Amino acid sequence: MNDDEGDLTMAREFEVRREQDLPATPEQVWDAVATGAGNLGWLYPMEVEPRVGGKVTRSNGTVVAWEPPHHFAVRVAMDDGFSNTLSYRIEPVDAGTSHLRMGIHWVHTGVVDDYWDTKADMAEKHVDFYQHGLAEYLRHFAGRPAVYVKAGRSEYTSDPADFADLRRRLGLPDDAAVGDRLSLDLPGADAGPEEVVVDWLSPDFVGLRGPDALYRLFNGSSWNGPIWLGHHLFAEDADEQQAVKAWDAWLNGA
Repeated sequence: MNDDEGDLTMAREFEVRREQDLPATPEQVWDAVATGAGNLGWLYPMEVEPRVGGKVTRSNGTVVAWEPPHHFAVRVAMDDGFSNTLSYRIEPVDAGTSHLRMGIHWVHTGVVDDYWDTKADMAEKHVDFYQHGLAEYLRHFAGRPAVYVKAGRSEYTSDPADFADLRRRLGLPDDAAVGDRLSLDLPGADAGPEEVVVDWLSPDFVGLRGPDALYRLFNGSSWNGPIWLGHHLFAEDADEQQAVKAWDAWLNGA
């Protein structure tokens, strides 16, 4: 094997670390990041077996640290030489406030491809969006049961205009900004327009907070992927199947 061939299989690593103060007790933060019910409120469906060595659904991961309510970590290993470890460390600050240190460490020991930098960019931006969503959940909806609504387009896109068009269809003005309060006709709503606050707005994501929901839209065109959405509904009468059907129809232009 020549040197060039050796470079193709060299190990590559990528790490994201974030710290944030959260308006919740360590126990509330723990419940949000380390339990299936909590994950539904800001992340995605992910059940956690509560012990070291326990299984984590969706990611097919394994719990490698379980010290409630201070340290939780999961490791995922895949057959293609890719692995990642997600770690949360939670510390009390003042009454009702916590400090969270989150880290994700990716390692790839297989053949290095040209898509690595894109993966790293995608991962880092998704981490920021999800960590913001965690704070929104803890500030406004902590402990409330959630329904997760996911829908997506099947086709890939690399055209930013596709997401811009979707934003307009949603009712967002081109000059919308974080903090704006809007009245929007949202799919599946029976009670008329819903008052929402724009809590995140970038070329890659849209985040809206309603009185009983966190609405999240993901721009796949930023990384040549499909556009999709993953909402968190907290209303007591939220119906997952009906909401998925309504949002899927809207997302795909029906």
